[in-house]
Amino acid sequence: MTQRGKQAQAQQTVLNDSGFPRPLNLRILPNREELGRAAAEEAAAILRDAIARQGYARFITATGASQFDFLAALASRRDVDWSKTELFQLDEYIGIPPAHPASFRRYLLERLVRPTGLARFHQLDGEADPEKVCREMGALLRSAPVDAAFVGIGENGHLAFNDPPADFGNEEPYMVVQLDEACRRQQLGEGWFPRLEDVPQRAISMSIRQILKAEKILCIVPEARKAKAVRACLAGDISPLVPASALRWHVDVKFFLEPASAALLPGK
Repeated sequence: MTQRGKQAQAQQTVLNDSGFPRPLNLRILPNREELGRAAAEEAAAILRDAIARQGYARFITATGASQFDFLAALASRRDVDWSKTELFQLDEYIGIPPAHPASFRRYLLERLVRPTGLARFHQLDGEADPEKVCREMGALLRSAPVDAAFVGIGENGHLAFNDPPADFGNEEPYMVVQLDEACRRQQLGEGWFPRLEDVPQRAISMSIRQILKAEKILCIVPEARKAKAVRACLAGDISPLVPASALRWHVDVKFFLEPASAALLPGK
């Protein structure tokens, strides 16, 4: 099927879907630093509540340059018993070793796991058989509910590495995906790779449906370069052509923006 045919099919999925978008729970903070602190305060409260209720907290968090301030603020929180937390990786490049500067395993180890002493970190091994990694990590993720997902929105509207047109129907927790050029150019623009040809074309990603199974979701999106994607996700149709728009189906999702990322929203 051609790309145009895929897009038409994806749009038809939206037109035939009976789901109804919920009102937005939206906060616009004065700048990205305050956005990071506010989101981290909310994230810490979610983790503390889960630990108080059941003795542990299972969560997912995004990576990338846009999450620097949030994760720095979250890692500094001493009001969370990190020894009772369990972290699952959202996505990872296929073929990238953990020592590579762009490795999301390295990213999370350096910015969250080691600074907090987090108890359990379930890593996606991008150098192993990706289908086997998807099966094994998927089974582990399914073994108990996920309390929280802390996510972002890509410049092309992707959620995790679910690029448009995204598969809204896949029930598997993890899947192997092809990265589109817009996604790969974002990774180049953020400085993770020296050349576009160095950016992998495949990755392991958590599926849209699995992300939406988290009890609570925080979506953290700073920076002007995300403004078009934010408008498409929050003010347009819920569509596989704009993968992160699926977040609006969730019963408990909060969006954290700052003026630059919210600049194109209607009425802003």
